[in-house]
Amino acid sequence: MRFRLPPGADEAAFLAADRRLQEEFAYQQPGLLRRTTARGEDGRWIVIDLWRSAADADACDARWGHDPVAQAFMAQVDRSSVATERYFPLD
Repeated sequence: MRFRLPPGADEAAFLAADRRLQEEFAYQQPGLLRRTTARGEDGRWIVIDLWRSAADADACDARWGHDPVAQAFMAQVDRSSVATERYFPLD
């Protein structure tokens, strides 16, 4: 997921929401192998999740919209800037 924070956003509050999401939601999802968040020099952010299977990612996606921790994270993000992409390994 690629995104920006809203203008004037409190980066510390975003990072706290990201840590909470990682601990209380993301790593509680079956099949999540790794999750990382990074910031680009231009102010864009990216979250990369590595999943055991597409089915595991789909199951998480189904829970995402209803989970209060996930929604608290999304409240820190400029939703109009969100782009989600999925890639598959070549092997």
